[in-house]
Amino acid sequence: MPAERIAYHPPPDTGLEVVHADDALVVLHKPAGLLSVPGRGDDRQDCLALRVQQRFADALIVHRLDMATSGLLVMGRGAAMQRALSLAFEQRLAHKRYEAIVHGVVADDAGEINLPLITDWPYRPRQTVCFERGKPSLTRFTVVSRDVTTQRTRVSLEPVTGRSHQLRVHLLALGHPIVGDELYAAAQMAHGTDAPARMLLHAAELGLPHPLSGEPMRWCSDVPF
Repeated sequence: MPAERIAYHPPPDTGLEVVHADDALVVLHKPAGLLSVPGRGDDRQDCLALRVQQRFADALIVHRLDMATSGLLVMGRGAAMQRALSLAFEQRLAHKRYEAIVHGVVADDAGEINLPLITDWPYRPRQTVCFERGKPSLTRFTVVSRDVTTQRTRVSLEPVTGRSHQLRVHLLALGHPIVGDELYAAAQMAHGTDAPARMLLHAAELGLPHPLSGEPMRWCSDVPF
């Protein structure tokens, strides 16, 4: 049986938060709760990609952020720029840094989580660690701050690979699921008295070579929690 379908209540369309736009690409801030691309069903068509295309008709998706994740996302202006940007991601030329608040006090100041991931098919869209059939997946983390009183830790995350739900599953495997994660921190949410209105995961930095000039580009987004 698939995992229980999470209700979709996209934030109202109050206008795009454009961080950068030129003839080759558009960088935007995706709000938490909004799909990157249309989902399955008529009730899941509202998404960032379609909102962007109302203003930039040639904008095409290059990568995605989970519905519950906020932060920076880049789209290519036309098929050629989409291919060039996609290649940059495939060749790991794109730098991505996220920030999250997780349950528990993380002991190590920094480290790597190197665990192969695969779709947990009976409970999709959940992902799971699988050493037999999983795809190699690597996340680097650094502790930003610890709060012993609330038993939470703020961490900076750099995904080397880009698997679906990678940060969420890797932190769960570390024993520190992300606060507000309906899929992977359900037990903590059920017993929490101060559950946030959203998952506390934000794409805070994005860097890549410009697809036309090759110039290194870098954008930052303030963490909203």
